[in-house]
Amino acid sequence: MKKKIIIAAGAFALFILLIVLVKIADVRTVEETGMTMGFFALNSWFHKLTGFRQGWYDLTQITGYISIAAGLVFAVIGLIQLIRRKSLLKVDRRILGLGVLFIVMAAVYVLFEIIVVNYRPVIMPGDSAAEASFPSSHTVLVCVVLSGVALMLEYYIKKAGLRVSLQALCALVILITVFGRLICGAHWLTDIIGGLLISTTLVSLFSAFLDRCDDRRADEDLA
Repeated sequence: MKKKIIIAAGAFALFILLIVLVKIADVRTVEETGMTMGFFALNSWFHKLTGFRQGWYDLTQITGYISIAAGLVFAVIGLIQLIRRKSLLKVDRRILGLGVLFIVMAAVYVLFEIIVVNYRPVIMPGDSAAEASFPSSHTVLVCVVLSGVALMLEYYIKKAGLRVSLQALCALVILITVFGRLICGAHWLTDIIGGLLISTTLVSLFSAFLDRCDDRRADEDLA
């Protein structure tokens, strides 16, 4: 558990460092949007390499919906437990922890809509100006939700073959999303890196929480 907390702390420290560097390192104005951007040479090079790919953007929109659906499954399980047990305290603490994970993730999204680090490299169709893009919200959504779901499957799916298959599917959707967001051109490279760092922070903390739940369960069994 301590190792996971250290990983979370390290990832968060790198996330904060990245924010600082994006605001001060090689900051220039992006011609297409009129907004400023840090790590300009690196980000511009990568964006020119990929261009804008509508198909990959649309595909990652779909993977986002898949992630939301997967998260809702556990929300429904938690709601059923709450109705049957008539007390929030009697709901599986792992499900409550997953709910807290999702709430924190949503708070991160809202925070970076208010405190804008940088804007998209392009103005999306239908928009009049570039939107905030750091960290990549789709990367965070899919990585956090599906990683959390994959961890929860260890406790809710007893059949090893089915459990591993579902976890592999979660991993595949995560990989498709990260790759798709990298090459679709709707984000800067540093947006994706930032999304991965904050996702690692949140998922590592949640994994440490699950370990703590296991330790408490073991202590209760021994008592």
